[in-house]
Amino acid sequence: MIDYNNLLRKLFIGFGFGIVVFIALVLYGDVREMGRLLQDFRWGLMPAILGLTIVNYLVRGARFHYYLLKLGVNNIGLWTSLRIFVGGFALTLTPGKFGELVRVLWLKNLVNADPVKVAPATVVDRIVDGLTMAILASLGALAYPQYWPAVAVILTVLVAGIIIVQIRPLALWCLNFGEKLPLVARFVHHLHTLYESAYELLRFKNLLVGLGAGLIGWSAEGVAFYLVLIGLGVPNSFNLTLLAIFTLAIGSLLGGASSSPGGLGAAEASMAGILRTVINLSENVAATATLLIRFFTLWFGVGLGILTVIIWRKMLFGPNMDQPGPGIDKNLELVDSELTYEQAS
Repeated sequence: MIDYNNLLRKLFIGFGFGIVVFIALVLYGDVREMGRLLQDFRWGLMPAILGLTIVNYLVRGARFHYYLLKLGVNNIGLWTSLRIFVGGFALTLTPGKFGELVRVLWLKNLVNADPVKVAPATVVDRIVDGLTMAILASLGALAYPQYWPAVAVILTVLVAGIIIVQIRPLALWCLNFGEKLPLVARFVHHLHTLYESAYELLRFKNLLVGLGAGLIGWSAEGVAFYLVLIGLGVPNSFNLTLLAIFTLAIGSLLGGASSSPGGLGAAEASMAGILRTVINLSENVAATATLLIRFFTLWFGVGLGILTVIIWRKMLFGPNMDQPGPGIDKNLELVDSELTYEQAS
């Protein structure tokens, strides 16, 4: 049966880290002043802010469905793909968001998809999101060169990885060379399958589709951040919209690079710092804006993911989820072994 206690323990670790970050942001500002700012916030903007966040989820969920179709998973509908995609947010608060690979388990349960073949749908989704953020951040970094080195490093690594994947002779040579290494040879055939799927999803046409969806989705979330700033009384301007998108992109990039649960700590520190130094907001406004946008995005997504898992748990985990069995952790171990570690029989 599903080990809910262990699953909750992992979630509580992320929640605990989130509380630490919350306390740090409160200490960065002034508790009373931040309380006043929250009281005076234009809460009438909240439906629009959450609506833009949902737009981001829907666009990226549709991209996830597109990736599955490109990988030959044709026996799944868009609505099911969206529930799988959003449900994965329940495990966002794991280091590097590795827990989101639970989608692979759900796809295996629902449509008997090959875990090795469909795993790149989640991995490439994260890579393309990182590239999208780097593009959005690089536009702002042209005006604020102090952030360009960090953006350039991340952008270079992502582009270089995509180029290597698309140079088939080089990639296949690396895989063939791995067959000669004792520690790699036993699961090289899995890597070949993973590579073929990643190669397909990162081909130029699919990469453009993925980037287009990412730019639409994350720009919508950037506009949501702009509304948060407006709700806190920051003067309205077109430049503020661009700065909000830039700040969100930098925070998400650095948070993702940190591999902390949900990017906690690194994302908040970078976003509050940019708001303070670039937009010249006070510590209190910067800290409050950061808390709000993370509530409306990260924590809203986690809550939506948990709600999705609760409502459709039998669909995702299978009809025998409450019967004695290996449990979610064991299933994930089995999927993980199929992805890379299990020796071919």
